[in-house]
Amino acid sequence: MADDPHKTIYVLNGPNLNLLGTREPETYGHATLADVERLCVETATRFGLVAECRQSNHEGVLVDCVHEARVKGVAGIILNAGAYSHTSIALHDALMGVKIPTVEVHISNIHARESFRHHSFTAKAAFASICGFGIDGYRLAITGLAAKIGATTDTKTDITAQA
Repeated sequence: MADDPHKTIYVLNGPNLNLLGTREPETYGHATLADVERLCVETATRFGLVAECRQSNHEGVLVDCVHEARVKGVAGIILNAGAYSHTSIALHDALMGVKIPTVEVHISNIHARESFRHHSFTAKAAFASICGFGIDGYRLAITGLAAKIGATTDTKTDITAQA
């Protein structure tokens, strides 16, 4: 964990995301959760941030992570709540209660899927929602969160600055 919690962001992944790479690859692709976490850590580092990645299949654990983020004073949250996005008023209320800048991410385009996936409770508690970009959505979410919280690119670790 980072020494400065104000430079830490939480990347929270919900149910079934531990199955990435094998679960419905035609919808979610072949990247694994480890690939997602690596991408998040690398992207956060570009902005001088530390990504702390967690995954749980349990709604209450995710709520506890959101509460912990407030207690620890983290700078922001990237949340892929999976199916809980469409059902969890508890996650919505937790996010609203902590008032931490949050970006919701979905690997697939939830609006092009079954109608029950079109509504997201957690999106209403986030300042932005990104879907349909595959795991690159996490990179986009961290970039947007970094801009929101005023984190700037660390040119020593920014691969685009080295070109």
